[in-house]
Amino acid sequence: MNEQNKKTVQEETPKTTQGVPASQPSSWKRAMSKRWVFPAAYIAAAGIILTLVWVYQGTGEKTLNSDPASGVVETGASGTEETAVGGEESVEVVAQSESFAWPVASPSEISVVKPFYENEGTTEEHEAAMVQYNDTFIPNTGVDLARGDNKSFEVKAALGGKVTRVEQNPLTGQVVEITHSDNLKTVYQSLSDVKVKQDDEVKQGDAIASAGVNELEKTLGNHLHFEVYEDGQPVNPQGYLPEK
Repeated sequence: MNEQNKKTVQEETPKTTQGVPASQPSSWKRAMSKRWVFPAAYIAAAGIILTLVWVYQGTGEKTLNSDPASGVVETGASGTEETAVGGEESVEVVAQSESFAWPVASPSEISVVKPFYENEGTTEEHEAAMVQYNDTFIPNTGVDLARGDNKSFEVKAALGGKVTRVEQNPLTGQVVEITHSDNLKTVYQSLSDVKVKQDDEVKQGDAIASAGVNELEKTLGNHLHFEVYEDGQPVNPQGYLPEK
């Protein structure tokens, strides 16, 4: 009886290989049973995907930004474009208007002896800006410049431009008009020894005449009557002239 039971027990015991039960789990199954396996695998997969996306984007930007056939190179994160022609970088040119200069050789020696007539000025300012001719009072449409010793002085172009008028006026004396860009004109009256003629091109600072006398403002002696017109309307020259 004991031998029969012993035989039965031996038949029910599973077979083993090199001392390991046949039903023992594999090493892969043991690893997968760990809690940290799935999060680690997820992080690794996400890292690979992000790396592939970064490489793809870098390749696409290089193709778009460096197209030799179009001659356009896009630089910077803001998408600023610079055009290169023949392998040379273009230089952006910003047009700048020329600033006014005093229409005299030595501004420190010159004073404003009669100001421009401002419509919004005070009564006192209006009186100072009136030009009297016989019994008539005329608003001054420019400024009158003179030396303290009443000597003549050299008159220069306040801006570069084209001489569009040179004439002799019985009241204002010799007159020179220069047309500039930006719808600006400058007018110089009460001149002597005019050095330019109509259609001449002048640069800023070129000598155009000397200060003289005229009939309209003969009480001022040797002086320059200087006017500035913007869009055909007289404006205060002192709003354009720099500080001395």
